[in-house]
Amino acid sequence: MARAVKRPFRYRFYPTDGQAAELARTFGCVRLVYNMALQARTQAWTLRQERVTYEATSAMLTG
Repeated sequence: MARAVKRPFRYRFYPTDGQAAELARTFGCVRLVYNMALQARTQAWTLRQERVTYEATSAMLTG
């Protein structure tokens, strides 16, 4: 039986100035949250050799 060939698709979009500003703001927030979570997990491991689960990280960020 022949296997179907999967071909990639490339999409490109050209946001308006307002959309570009909103995307930059959103990605900036995402980067901030990711770095906060990474710092908390790294500190927990460095100081206490303690693993922090996704659930604990999520609770810490939303708390």
